[in-house]
Amino acid sequence: RLYGYGARKFVCVGLGVIGCIPAQRIKSQTEECNEEASHWSVMYNEALKSMLQELKSELNGMTYTYFDTYSVMQSIIQNPTPQGFTEVKSACCGLGRLKAKVPCIPISSVCSNRSNHVFWDLYHPTQATARIFVDTIFDGPSQYTFPINLRNLIAA
Repeated sequence: RLYGYGARKFVCVGLGVIGCIPAQRIKSQTEECNEEASHWSVMYNEALKSMLQELKSELNGMTYTYFDTYSVMQSIIQNPTPQGFTEVKSACCGLGRLKAKVPCIPISSVCSNRSNHVFWDLYHPTQATARIFVDTIFDGPSQYTFPINLRNLIAA
């Protein structure tokens, strides 16, 4: 429908590592990622990329960028230190184990340094994580944003 209204440039964002959010980790005694949930994230992302490639071949003049949130988030979780993170499992705000038993509410305890946490609450990334996402989608390499990054999409 957007194409019918004249839109020709699109930004599509894939799912992150859903199995590694605190809401999924809390389901495991070892607090490890839920591999099944992560598998379905990958499957969704693959289908989305395939759909985008099909649309590009069908819709004259359509250009897009796809942001591989999954790979960027996985990179942060597997190697957090270079990005300044020290906590990849627990939420910054919430209650209970991993601060993921109860969502962030007014009586929740909040971490003292939210910039070193990957997750704000049991589902969402912190501002520090979101900043990495934004910087990567705008100027990132084709490893994470393809076929072009957002800066190049705007210029196209």
